Amino acid sequence: MGVSNGVAERVRLAQADAGEQPWRAWGPYLAERAWGTVREDYSEHGTAWDYFPHDHARSRTYRWNEDGMAGVCDDRQTFCFALALWNERDPILKERMFGLGGDGGNHGEDAKEYWWYQDSTPTHSWMRWRYHYPQAAFPYDDLVRVNGQRTRDESEYELVDTGIFDDDRFWAVTVDYAKATPTDMCIVVTVDNRGPETATLHVLPSLWFRNTWSWGAANRPVPQIEGRPGRLLGTHRSLGCITLDAEDEPPALLCDNETNAQRLWGLPGTTLYPKDGINDHIVAGAPTVNPEGTGTKGALHYVLTLGPGETRRIRLRLTQSDEPPPADLGAGFDEVLRIRADEADEFFAGLIPAAASAEEVAVARQAIAGLMWGKQFYHLDVKQWLRGDPATAPPPPGRKYGRNHAWWHMNSFDVISMPDPWEYPWYAAWDLAFHCVTIARVDPGFAKSQLLLLLREWYMHPNGQIPAYEWAFSDVNPPVHAWAALRVFEIDGGKDFDFLAKVMHKLLLNFTWWVNRKDVGGNNVFEGGFLGLDNVGPFDRSAALPVAGVLEQSDGTGWMAMYALNLLDMAIRLALHDQAYTDMATKFFEHFAYIAEAAYRQGLWNDEDCFFYDVLRLPDGHKLPLKVRSIVGLLPLAATTRLTASTLNRLPALGARLRWMQSSQAEYGDIISARRIGADGRQQRLLSMVGQDQLLRILARMLDPEEFLSAYGLRTLSRAHLEKPFTVSLGGSDFTVGYEPAESTSGLFGGNSNWRGPVWMPVNYLLVEALREFAEFYGDDLKVEYPTGSGVQVTLAEVADDVSRRLVSLFVPDSWGRRPLYGANEMFQNHPDWKDLVVFPEYFHGDNGAGLGAWHQTGWTALVVDLILTLHR
Repeated sequence: MGVSNGVAERVRLAQADAGEQPWRAWGPYLAERAWGTVREDYSEHGTAWDYFPHDHARSRTYRWNEDGMAGVCDDRQTFCFALALWNERDPILKERMFGLGGDGGNHGEDAKEYWWYQDSTPTHSWMRWRYHYPQAAFPYDDLVRVNGQRTRDESEYELVDTGIFDDDRFWAVTVDYAKATPTDMCIVVTVDNRGPETATLHVLPSLWFRNTWSWGAANRPVPQIEGRPGRLLGTHRSLGCITLDAEDEPPALLCDNETNAQRLWGLPGTTLYPKDGINDHIVAGAPTVNPEGTGTKGALHYVLTLGPGETRRIRLRLTQSDEPPPADLGAGFDEVLRIRADEADEFFAGLIPAAASAEEVAVARQAIAGLMWGKQFYHLDVKQWLRGDPATAPPPPGRKYGRNHAWWHMNSFDVISMPDPWEYPWYAAWDLAFHCVTIARVDPGFAKSQLLLLLREWYMHPNGQIPAYEWAFSDVNPPVHAWAALRVFEIDGGKDFDFLAKVMHKLLLNFTWWVNRKDVGGNNVFEGGFLGLDNVGPFDRSAALPVAGVLEQSDGTGWMAMYALNLLDMAIRLALHDQAYTDMATKFFEHFAYIAEAAYRQGLWNDEDCFFYDVLRLPDGHKLPLKVRSIVGLLPLAATTRLTASTLNRLPALGARLRWMQSSQAEYGDIISARRIGADGRQQRLLSMVGQDQLLRILARMLDPEEFLSAYGLRTLSRAHLEKPFTVSLGGSDFTVGYEPAESTSGLFGGNSNWRGPVWMPVNYLLVEALREFAEFYGDDLKVEYPTGSGVQVTLAEVADDVSRRLVSLFVPDSWGRRPLYGANEMFQNHPDWKDLVVFPEYFHGDNGAGLGAWHQTGWTALVVDLILTLHR
């Protein structure tokens, strides 16, 4: 059952990739929030949070997915397993995490609970989840009321602020999973009474089937779960038997995964035992569980009364088979957990360099756990969603012209890496690209499949656009898919040319879409809208401009220059194996040169300020630079690559084209002419949007503590705008951008993220990569003052390492034992039950490093893993 030399998990990955054993078939693919999502929203005007609120979730059947706590399911979400709890004081069972929607939180949607992903191998052979559940009544109304009263200028009112954790009056609940086989999972629920008094907790391990039968589709038989003491036995036509066994034979409670229409709308329902039947039975003693012990949703009911500091473990076993096997909850069960835990330790010991500190190892492991737990089953047939189901009332007519109506072709039924199972329980295209870079460190097969998935014909629009995210598939995310594919290709060993070719073929369509749709003037400078940077500009870049004209974007142009270089790199790698790709290499080499030259010719570069700016091009031809020193002007640095003499010798047609442009197209000379002798003693060329002079001048700003450089990485807006906000008057209105290091005080994009000062991991990561690429070209000959004003000269490689260390320092305890990401919260900083449980927030305070935004998110913040591995390479 186990392999003692540390390769057991890699053997499982190889078996899964080869189709020999379905080790990825079961995983934590159950969302933590299905309510308040676009998929479940059938309102006329897209008010998802209001149409399906948290109050409905326990009583109303989901159409497209399910949610739960510490949940697992199969990769088609046929069955679901999760944990429910009750402290005998809450008005409802704790079956899912609570939080506020976009209109209820003073800074957008926000989870108001505390839980952590502590561990997971890539095949989910071993996982650990942790939750702190208050022993007093959960303050639902208080959280809604106070946050609703607070303005954007005030901090958020969090669960810890209510005092509910005072005197440690909470339950620490840990769930461990260990797979004996791909479809045999040993589960241990550990409950600790951390409070000072004896208390009672109801623990309800739950098993149910996703409702696929109530929507009017033909040939949809209803599965069944039968309950008996200590066992829930499910039967399904495609799964066979799915069995949940428990020690100590707790009673089984059964109801139906059907909507309680009487509670919600005063209408007769289809069953006496609806979805909330177990809730009503336990909380209110209602006769709402089936006395016959059958249904489509079941729970095994434990009632635990524990003294102060007392611990109880519950053993469970979840198994799929043709016939329900006898449950082994004894010595064999414990052996599975021990072996899988040891194998996980061995797997991560082989991944993380020995030079990494114990704290860095812990951070890396928890970050990977968050990514693994962020894999979610995602189901949405947009055409069906737009027109409604046969067995339900037709949607309002306005939906035919509303959100995502142009994406009728999309039909999703996949496990996808998501930014967060609660705050962002839907994929986001550019987030996913960054996820895959870190995922490739542990599971390159899954990372490659994810990048290919969004390029498949049932995702990519027929016009070549990659879908952004379910709130607006037509929004434009930065084109980082090619960059991510190259990084994954390299991390995987640089040999899977079939993967690279498949990616490139599809990205040719997407690149063409960009050129045709986002270069309005046909002048090789690009627009794109907000491009994932939300409120970075003085006005909403995705909305109609305040005046007539076109907004030429430095980030859009920089992204496209980077995209062209990424496709050039892809074509070169493929051409070295198949000369047919040589023409593609020359095509993207030239396209990069056109874009880089146009950035200067069209005025995006401001020589006086030594910076790239967005430029508003007015109908009369006048160009108005929007002089905001932001990440927009730093991103062109990422459009950088090197061509070696070896490459040019092996691809003579590319070398000939380069020499032709150099000799006959003088305007491109500065962009393609930089040459140096590399570390191997051979000549190399630099292709970059910036020459050495521009690079040094930009870096003088970027590495200045009074501008972009903070103690915790690079800010997204220069701190110089604290004293000197940028203001522009357009169409009779003033638009201002000032330095805001924390949450947004603006309502742009719902106000739930802020690019006007905080530190964001993905753009920092790209800029660190760019510094390393420049360092490879210039070597130790080029030094810069770092930090600006210090008088200390260092190499670019040393700058890249130090910025990386600043980013890593967000998560590890400093010399006072405090993690910067936890800010001034003393409980998280010092309490032994909290201080080592690490979260990976969406972004960080630009001055003190405190975690902000989607505070519970892992997503692209897990890039810290790659930084740690690179620093200790």
